[in-house]
Amino acid sequence: QLQLVESGGGLVQAGGSLRLSCAASGGTSTISNMGWFRQAPGKEREFVGTIRWTDGGTRYVESVKGRFTISRDNVKNMVYLQMNSLKPEDTAVYYCAASRGGLGLPREAYNYAYWGKGTPVTVSS
Repeated sequence: QLQLVESGGGLVQAGGSLRLSCAASGGTSTISNMGWFRQAPGKEREFVGTIRWTDGGTRYVESVKGRFTISRDNVKNMVYLQMNSLKPEDTAVYYCAASRGGLGLPREAYNYAYWGKGTPVTVSS
């Protein structure tokens, strides 16, 4: 059973940076994509970005393009979300998720069968 554990969240001032990590274990050989999602208080879960496990192709939501970068380490089974120029509206619980099968870069949550428990990020103004 694939398990995902996020870390690296915390409190940061606007304009600052954080790097989130997601450790995958148990059946990682069949991962096709690793995605990051976030959910702010009172809002629905939102797609942030995703990375294809094989070739590192990425896709981001428009609001984070140029500020956030997803990378992966296939050997360590780790995925990272580097977040720069953070804004108060980036405040949310951030989740990593894994999908199996498919060749695309899905943004819909239903494509991801495995989820971590999330790590909170708070950006103060």
